[in-house]
Amino acid sequence: MPKRVDHEERRAQIAEALIQVAGRRGLHAVGMRDVAAEAGVSLRLVQYYFETKEKLLFYGLRHLTDRFTARVGVRLAAAGPDLGPGPRITVEELLLASLPTDQESRTFHLLYSSYAILSVTDEALAAQPFIDNPDAAEHALTGLLEQAQASGVADPGADARTEAMSLLAMAATLGTSILVGQRSSESTIAVLRYHLDRIFTIAETSETSETSEVSACT
Repeated sequence: MPKRVDHEERRAQIAEALIQVAGRRGLHAVGMRDVAAEAGVSLRLVQYYFETKEKLLFYGLRHLTDRFTARVGVRLAAAGPDLGPGPRITVEELLLASLPTDQESRTFHLLYSSYAILSVTDEALAAQPFIDNPDAAEHALTGLLEQAQASGVADPGADARTEAMSLLAMAATLGTSILVGQRSSESTIAVLRYHLDRIFTIAETSETSETSEVSACT
């Protein structure tokens, strides 16, 4: 009896191969033949599932975003296994997860930045939404900051939306500075925490803060 093929699993396998080879060579230098070789499948099979390089790139972006979401979930579970982390720790872990401090996060930062640049000049990618909800991170951080303000642990006079936008822009820029060797991970994390200390007026718990300190470099 022929083995039943899980098509979604096959697409994920090919998308993972795209991420791996693009992480080594750069997204602009990757062709469908390279991805096929990395995945250990034929070029014809890659073309069967994605037809064009643009469709493969777009699916690869979704896969990359899913991996990042899972990474954040793991960090949050480690930071607050019992009652769950509060808004300060949640914001911190979201930002720290995006910094290129290990191989997986370096690949994420490199490729996500590459997708953003390619979407400006590639007509096929530009015709697609960059991600399903490009403001999802901004909305999430804004909500967390508003929650912290309502709980009395964040500056009530701060504009939550503006602070969220600033933190995301800062993390993206600082992440690039790590990637190119301008700054160390430690100094970058210190800068982010400096700004979080400005926004959050009361530490949630010393125990949670210590847990986050450990997870920052994992």
